[in-house]
Amino acid sequence: MALSPEVSFEDIDDDSEVIETSKTYKIDFETGRMTGDMISGLEAVEQMVYMALRTERYAYAVYSHNIGNELQEVLSDHETTDAYKEMEIPRLIEEALIYDDRISAVTDFEIERQGDAFHVSFSVETDEGTLEIEEVIGEDV
Repeated sequence: MALSPEVSFEDIDDDSEVIETSKTYKIDFETGRMTGDMISGLEAVEQMVYMALRTERYAYAVYSHNIGNELQEVLSDHETTDAYKEMEIPRLIEEALIYDDRISAVTDFEIERQGDAFHVSFSVETDEGTLEIEEVIGEDV
């Protein structure tokens, strides 16, 4: 005699496509805190882009290995030339962003040296539309 009743479940074939939502909490990057407001769509993708640009990959156990960038190693290497750094920045930014299924391409990079940092602008093509991103990155990435 079993301790629990034996119940059989009928297999259900569900061929419907699951649509992932991009709804998330909004982050105030000036204070580093969540605002309590919810965002979605293009605004949520833009927030993810800035989060990936400002987070060093593998530095925080709370994030998966797909979150963040590997710019720090290249930018902090004083033995590499600025030309090499400018060549690597687009590749490293694309690698930081392409893990997100909502992003289809990262293009049109413009990089300009500004003191100890680089002013980077580029386009991010998403399912929701195109984002124009500008960020200053440097050794404190």
